[in-house]
Amino acid sequence: MAIEIPKEARKEAIASIERYFRENMEEPIGNIAAGGLLSFFLEEIGPLVYNRAVAEAQERLQARVMELDIELHEDEFQYWRKFERQRKPG
Repeated sequence: MAIEIPKEARKEAIASIERYFRENMEEPIGNIAAGGLLSFFLEEIGPLVYNRAVAEAQERLQARVMELDIELHEDEFQYWRKFERQRKPG
């Protein structure tokens, strides 16, 4: 699965890459080269980040699902017990 980013985000990412090169490298990078570098990172490293994010989301969802029985548990057969508690002198 190819990782794609919205057009506006791509423009911002390219501008950020250009700025990074201006401020941190000896040679600046042009718009086309920055776009190529971004495409390379998205294709080469993007899946690693994506897969890790999916795995973390799965872990969190599984933890929440395991808590459902605690959060949503209802005791069964409580109708008569409710009346027995009301009858006890207290």
